[in-house]
Amino acid sequence: MEVMTTPVNLIRSERLSDVAEYAYASKVSADAQFVFLAGSCPLNDDGSTASIGNYAGQAAKCVENLRLALEDAGASIHHVASTRVLVASAQQKDLVEAWKVVRDAFGPHDVPSTLMGVTVLGYDDQLVEVEAIAAL
Repeated sequence: MEVMTTPVNLIRSERLSDVAEYAYASKVSADAQFVFLAGSCPLNDDGSTASIGNYAGQAAKCVENLRLALEDAGASIHHVASTRVLVASAQQKDLVEAWKVVRDAFGPHDVPSTLMGVTVLGYDDQLVEVEAIAAL
């Protein structure tokens, strides 16, 4: 397996619970160039919302679109320093369903992340959005 070198150093604390499925912090080297990504939405090329009514499907489309935006910025998912996952639901199970897709997409690069339930998102039928900050 190829190991990618990035300016992002994930911090895990032995003093905090190991229940969280992500690093608790990340440090970015001083000479890094930051990439601030708009919230990645579950939109198809034609602007329609993908996977209507499906939290996991929308999370997967968000990650797919996030990867494309990262590539356009000269980065990859391994350059991400933190994420915020927004889920339009008051049900914890819906948040967890979306989170599992995002978590799995990041694999061992388990960046610090915040998972939030929100009342509504910006596009028709949108249930999930993923924000990210990366460093080159």
